[in-house]
This record gives sequence, C-alpha cells and structure tokens, in this order.
Amino acid sequence: MGNQRIFLWGALALLLWMNYQAWMVDHAVKAPPASSMSQANAPTASGGPVPQARLGDAVPALDKAAQPVPAPEVAAAANSAAANADTIHVVTDVLDVDIALLGGELVRADLPKYPLHKDRPNVPVRLFDNTSASSMFVLQSGLAGTDPAAAPDHHARFTAASQEYRLANGEAQILVPLTWTDAAGITVTKTFVFGRGRYQVELRYDVRNTSSHDWQAASFAQLLRHSPPVDRSMFNVESYSFRGPAVYDGEKYRKLKLTDDKDKTFAASITGGWLAALQHHFVAAVVPAAGQSYRYSLQVQGDDFLLSARGPTQRVAAGADGHFTETLFFVPKLQAQLDKAGPELDRTADYGRLTIIAKPLFTVLSWIHGVIGNWGWAIVFTTIFIKAAFYWLSQKSGRSMAKMRNLAPRMKALQERYKDNKEQLGREMLELYKKEKVNPAAGCLPMLVQIPFFLAFYWVLLESVEMRQAPFGLWIQDLSARDPFYVLPILNGLAMFGQYKLNPTPPDPVQAKVFMLMPIFMTFTFAWFPSGLVLYWVTNTVLSIAQQWNINRVVMAESGKKT
Repeated sequence: MGNQRIFLWGALALLLWMNYQAWMVDHAVKAPPASSMSQANAPTASGGPVPQARLGDAVPALDKAAQPVPAPEVAAAANSAAANADTIHVVTDVLDVDIALLGGELVRADLPKYPLHKDRPNVPVRLFDNTSASSMFVLQSGLAGTDPAAAPDHHARFTAASQEYRLANGEAQILVPLTWTDAAGITVTKTFVFGRGRYQVELRYDVRNTSSHDWQAASFAQLLRHSPPVDRSMFNVESYSFRGPAVYDGEKYRKLKLTDDKDKTFAASITGGWLAALQHHFVAAVVPAAGQSYRYSLQVQGDDFLLSARGPTQRVAAGADGHFTETLFFVPKLQAQLDKAGPELDRTADYGRLTIIAKPLFTVLSWIHGVIGNWGWAIVFTTIFIKAAFYWLSQKSGRSMAKMRNLAPRMKALQERYKDNKEQLGREMLELYKKEKVNPAAGCLPMLVQIPFFLAFYWVLLESVEMRQAPFGLWIQDLSARDPFYVLPILNGLAMFGQYKLNPTPPDPVQAKVFMLMPIFMTFTFAWFPSGLVLYWVTNTVLSIAQQWNINRVVMAESGKKT
C-alpha cells in the first residue's frame, strides 16, 4: 500500500511539474534562432564570408541523380537576381498570389478567406513567402534539360503580357501565361490556370520547337521551405500537429522527418503519388501527371528542406509541339476538396494512427453540421452519438462501479477489522466480491474499448480546419481558440468532481485524495486547450454523469429489493 501511495503522489507531482515546465517554455524569452541562410555564409579563416549555394538553386537532372547545386558565385548571382525579380499579381475569390517572372516561382500565396487571427480579418494566412530566410516557403517549377541554359527551369527569365490578373465576376477561370524562348527556336509557354472557388491550380507547359533539331526536357516541381523544429507544449496543442514534408507513393502515405537520417536522403520512383509540405490546418502539394513515373527526392540543409518531383524525359521533335502538366495545391485542409484533388490527398488532414476511426467520425460531424449549421452544436451531438454507440458497454462498466460503491461500507469495515493483516484482508475482500458477484476489473474493459474512439475524435477536432475560427455562441466565438473567460474549463472541472463523487471511493485514503485533486489539475490543464476540445470533454463528462447517476439509482433499487 505504501508503494502505491508513493506512485500516486509521484504521478501527480510529475503532472504538476510538466505543467510548470510547459508554462516556462511558452513564456520564457527566447533568443532569435540562427537561420540556415546566415550559417551558409560562414566566415573563412581569413575572416571574409564565403558565399554558398542555396538549397533551392538545385535543378533536377534528367537522370536519377540530382543535379549538383551551382557553384557559389552562380548561386549568389541567382540570389541577387531573385531579389530584384518582377512579379505578377493574381487575385481570385479565394487566392491572392505573386508569381516571379524569374523562374515562374510561386513566391507568395495568401488565403483571404482565412484570417491569421479572428480579431484581424484583413491579415490573411500566408503560405508561400520569400520575404526573409526565417519565413522562406516557395514553390519552384520548370522544365529541366540537358543544357541548363537551354531550358526554362526556375532560374530562367519569363515574360508576361500583364503584371496583374483578376478573376472577374462571371468568369469561371483565368489563365496566366508566361513565355520563355531561346535563340535556337524553342518557345515554352508556362500557364497557370486558376479557377473560381478553387485552391487547385493547373500548371501547363506548351513547347513549340521551330528549331532544326530535336529538343528534350523533363518537368519538375519542388517545395522549398525553412522548417525549424517546433517545441511541443501542452499549452499549445497545435505544436503536436506534424509540420514538414510528406509523400504518397501510390500505396502508402509517409511523413518525412528532417531529423531522421533515412528520411533526409529519401528518393524513390513513384507513379500515381504526390508530395506535400504540411502544417497545422494548411498544406501545399504537387500532384504529378497521372500514369507517369516521377522521381521524388528530399534534400535537407540545416533547417531547410527541398522536396522535389521530376517527371520522365520527353522528346519534342523539330517542328513539333510538346506538352507537360502538373497540378498544384496551396490549400486549407478542406477534406471535401482534397478528396477530389488527388489520390489519398485528404490524408494531409492528419489524424495519425487512428485515421480509420477518425474519418467516419468526421463524416458524422460534417453531416450534423450540414443539418444544424453550427460546429459547436455539431460537436455536442456527435459526442452524444459516440456515447449512444457505446451505451451498453458503458452500462456494464457503470453497473460494476455502482455495485462497488454499494459495497464501500462493508469494505471499509473489513479494512478496519484486518488492518494489521493484509493477507487476510485480501482474502476477505475476494470472498466479498465472489459472494456479491462483483468483478472489480469488469468496469475497465468497456472503458478501454472506448478510448480509441474518444482519442480519434480528439484528433478530428484538433486537425480539421473546418473548426478553425468557427463560432459556437455567446462568449465562444472561436472553437479553435481558448475560452477567453475559462468558463468551459471550470465547468469541466466541476463535472469531473461530480463524476468522482458518483464513483466508488478508493479504499486507500491517499488514492481518494489524489483522485479528488484530479479535477483541479484538469481544470488548469484544459484552460489552455481550444474551446472546441473542452466543449467535447465537458459534454462527454456530463453524459457520463447522467448515465452513472441512473445506473446507481437502478442498482440501489435492486439492492433494496434483495434485502
């Protein structure tokens, strides 16, 4: 018994220490991280900086090996040119994008329908950004040839007929063509196709070969991002979402960790797959042309990664035309759109190992939202649905706990009688359980069966962008943010205390005190969680209380009849 007490007090102390550590991590003053860009220009022995190539200067070669990064002086010239590159501004009803004429890179992508913060609706979420090394995230694309100077890769200079394209009322789509030509008679038109209400962008290359010789090239697309490691904190549940590169190889979805030696050198030939850069609620992805084998690769340099896909080499005969296509996405993880966009692309709404359970739960949640039009009430009714689905399992668990509660006075009497003889106490308690047909472990299995479903629903609420900044009512105007007045966490703590009082009191007084302190600890913990998650937990706890109260009443009545 003494060892059990030490364990319980130690566990509570550990939980309190974890809270304290998380608080210190979140609120400590942090030094600005050194970017890999600045480290790339480390001083030489003589004191002068040595310019080094950026990771994004690499161009996929036509064979399976990656083309070496250009020499430092070439990279420096490219960096200087990129800094002064002209951009084309493209605006649709859901996207606000800048495309650089140097390389046709997507260097900025804002999502006007998704404010960064709800109280600042004019500041949208920004995915692509090349304004600084610490925020670097761009999508590079082009055609790679045997001679870099004779192919429009992401270092080539394009021209455009206009510097701004806007989707007008009544238009279904707009085409943004960029043109590149060389002195030998090769003309390439690189066209971005934007559609109304779509975060999907079609990328087309139309090649016209008016030269006297055949020309060959392969299309490629690559995501370049600065992605420093994220410190996980229980006060910031978003920090538990995966941030980094991911691929789908036609059969399996795989997240690539920049700290894993095997993942850092990932390379594979893939047909029917896609590549992506993930973050909480949003994703940028490239879906290559269907039915063609692409060479995927990941390169890592410090905190930067370059995830590439290079297609098969195509030959364009003299006097003929050639065509290449890819599909680009820079989207919120709206599963209705992702389902249609690419094979298994909805996996980027990452529910982890519980995806097989989480997907049906999200379907139910979405259906309920479609009926009542409020995500908060959808959470409440989905929680009710889950409780109803496990009603009979919970009933069995609850009856076991109710019987244990009725036996509490007799168990306490046995403890007093045999307090100096632990072995005899154990035998007497087993005899009491046998006589009253009570199995102390009977309440555990039904609870264990339910745990994966409740954890899956937790991840649905955490990962689904549909709940982002969604209002519930009254003071809860953002289900993805903390309760501003801590009402829900306090209600949750009170509900947990009520649940504790309904359940049988542990025979050990130390255990009883630890369980009594648990609602206080959980109130403090849940105060930092998004209100949607706390709403789910409050609803579940209140439903559990109602069910257990009814079970206790029925079992008490049955016990009275027997006596």
